[in-house]
Amino acid sequence: MKTAHDPRHIKRREIVKALFAETYFKQEKRDETVVKILRNKKRLDKKIAGSAPDWPIDKLNRIDLAILRLAVYELEQKEAPPKVIIDEAVELGKEFGSDNSASFINGVLGTIYKND
Repeated sequence: MKTAHDPRHIKRREIVKALFAETYFKQEKRDETVVKILRNKKRLDKKIAGSAPDWPIDKLNRIDLAILRLAVYELEQKEAPPKVIIDEAVELGKEFGSDNSASFINGVLGTIYKND
């Protein structure tokens, strides 16, 4: 059972924080996963934009975008079950995002999962 003390959850939280910070300023020290996500940002953003056509990337809440980038990257890596990745992203949306973040993230990731 997942808890707030689960090392995988803690790692995801740190990655989301780093991705969020990166939207404001280039960070000096980066986690390896953050570097890989940023290296693939255009491709990840294209998937996100295709699954949320009413929300241009530059208009998305930055924390939601950081969560989505991590989740889409993880879905592509196939190292965890898709439902676990989506659930984790929704939980991060509840923790860091706005009132609508969790449902928005769930919808976008559900669409991406169905289309892949």
